Amino acid sequence: MSLDKDQVQQIATLARLKLSEDEYAESVKKLSRIVDFVDQLSQADTSGVIPMAHPLDVAQRLRPDVVTEPNDRDHYQENAASVTDGLYLVPKVIE
Repeated sequence: MSLDKDQVQQIATLARLKLSEDEYAESVKKLSRIVDFVDQLSQADTSGVIPMAHPLDVAQRLRPDVVTEPNDRDHYQENAASVTDGLYLVPKVIE
């Protein structure tokens, strides 16, 4: 599939690019080659290929889900103006 100048002008407009006439001719050639290459790739037989999210078969190492810090909530809330059931109470700002 080959692109024409009108299509490249539309692409340049969408991309907010200002191209000169020489740049349009060069862009038509380059973009047409890219589109042709993508078309060539889409013709490859991928019926036996399993889709994957990553090319390497690796898993992320996770740390154990254990508590490592003590619960100091009461200590942190000692300086708060108003606290109820471990929650900070603030004045209502939206009516």
